[in-house]
Amino acid sequence: MTLINEKGINIAVLGATGQVGMVMRRILDERNFPVRDLRFIASAHSAGKKIEWRGHEIEVEDVEKADLSGIDIAIFSAGGGTSKKWAPEFAKAGAFVVDNSSQWRLHDDVPLVVAEVNPDDLDVIPSKIVANPNCTTMACMPVVKALSDAFGLKRLIVSSYQAVSGAGRNGVLQLMNEAKAAVEQGADKLVFDGEAIDFPEPSKIVKTIAFNAVPFIGDIVDDGSEETDEEQKLRNESRKILHLPELKASCTCVRIGVFTSHGMSVNAEFEKDVTPDEARKVLSNAPGVELTDIPTPLMAAGKTPSFVGRIRQDQAVDGKKGLSFFLTNDNLRKGAALNAVQLAEIIAQKHFADRL
Repeated sequence: MTLINEKGINIAVLGATGQVGMVMRRILDERNFPVRDLRFIASAHSAGKKIEWRGHEIEVEDVEKADLSGIDIAIFSAGGGTSKKWAPEFAKAGAFVVDNSSQWRLHDDVPLVVAEVNPDDLDVIPSKIVANPNCTTMACMPVVKALSDAFGLKRLIVSSYQAVSGAGRNGVLQLMNEAKAAVEQGADKLVFDGEAIDFPEPSKIVKTIAFNAVPFIGDIVDDGSEETDEEQKLRNESRKILHLPELKASCTCVRIGVFTSHGMSVNAEFEKDVTPDEARKVLSNAPGVELTDIPTPLMAAGKTPSFVGRIRQDQAVDGKKGLSFFLTNDNLRKGAALNAVQLAEIIAQKHFADRL
């Protein structure tokens, strides 16, 4: 236990030493979260490490040995298997759990929430577990929700351009090592021959990712669709978050040689007529959204909003009922860590108001 303040919320971060956990620790500090007691918890491999937070040295606890009592909110970033095992245990001990894995997202008794989109879904949390959406869904939702409320969303077609950090630290290292090998051998040889560079064997992403695009993320779903689970997440999660159970949606997920921030090309069809100017007017007031001319991953990296631009009439939809646009969002920050902390803030306000 590390007492930070006399008042506030008792917080635990499970997976505190991982890539997203590091960002969560920083965001808790940046947003001045009302922390009373703060605990960092991880696997036995990381247990015993000491991490400084606001001048306090906090020792990382082994989840297998940790006393789970007294935790108000636990923020998880430790993978689906870990969450499946430990989220019910933390909840049984009295904590609300904000989980960043895919384990609980489609469970009926688990709210799936983007802070700016459907915070009222946190009024009642039957299982005491709350799910953070997938990073692609997260990037789209603030933009799509605002347009859906104004014009009535019917259909989404999305092509994602996802950064290697979405594959974890090993994805980042694969890109870095491949890019280094290419530069050392003369990367411009790739102009004429895709086999001109002797790349290291792929270590995380299924194909070479440096100077490349790989249209395969996740695992093929065993339902005959030939989609990956990553591609199905956008449809299934969007339906739940937007409360549109019949929403038609299709996604093709592509990994590209960018370190952080996912990009998405979106074609959206609506019930009502909409023009690009009308869409821009709506989006200019949408929480979590920033309009720009040309949204890029570098623009979004380290930032909070979903940047949206290139808004134009979809020429493949009759009348004025379709829009095409591009958006980018930091998949580590808002796509994982920030939204989880925002959900913890909302839970604190709704369920621990007397502590604040």
